[in-house]
Amino acid sequence: MTHILLPENTPQQRLIFYLAMEEFLAEHLKTLIPNTSDGAFFFWQSRPTVIIGKNQDLESEVNLPWCKEHGVEIYRRKSGGGCVFSDEGNLMISCVVREHNSQKAFDQYLHRLVEILSTMGLQAVSTTHNDVLIGERKVSGNACFVTPNGTILHGTLLWKSDMEHLTAAITPSEAKLAKHAVQSVRQRVANLYDLGITDLDILKQNLLSGFLEPNGTTLRLSEADIVRIAQIEETYCL
Repeated sequence: MTHILLPENTPQQRLIFYLAMEEFLAEHLKTLIPNTSDGAFFFWQSRPTVIIGKNQDLESEVNLPWCKEHGVEIYRRKSGGGCVFSDEGNLMISCVVREHNSQKAFDQYLHRLVEILSTMGLQAVSTTHNDVLIGERKVSGNACFVTPNGTILHGTLLWKSDMEHLTAAITPSEAKLAKHAVQSVRQRVANLYDLGITDLDILKQNLLSGFLEPNGTTLRLSEADIVRIAQIEETYCL
């Protein structure tokens, strides 16, 4: 796969910029990377933000007063899946592939992610809900949506996220928690940092090596590309 980089010295963007970047890549993948049938990927982090799935009810999933008080941004994404709290301790993964069979694309993506974590000594497994677990605890949630030009896959990878903020920002129903036999979001999730992956740079390097293989390359976007991504970004809202 091709690793996508932003122009040098690009400051950190809003979370929805990176979702717009996925859309831009999906639309222009054949032009940007004409010699690959595989796809492209990039990693990113954002300031504290809650992003909800396209079909979720905002008020039942998000603690709106708390988020407003603590300056947590809230957006709705165009893919399905659950509610996500993201901060700089949550490493996000985005992949854009030409495969239109979303289940096949998902299976390949999750297999790759599980393999990478396994090589780092973690007993990772994927679930039918497109999560990645270590033991009984979730370290990665993932979603996708199909575009006319391929499939966008994206997911979280909890490294050292603020668990107090995560549990305060997200308010799933008791029924949803009961389905997973836990009493709180905090019981259900885990940071890789607490599981022994204490060096973020090493984690990123392992992910980079795993997603690049085989025959991967690197592509840096232009300033003109950033302008077009910013235009797509404006289509995201609540």
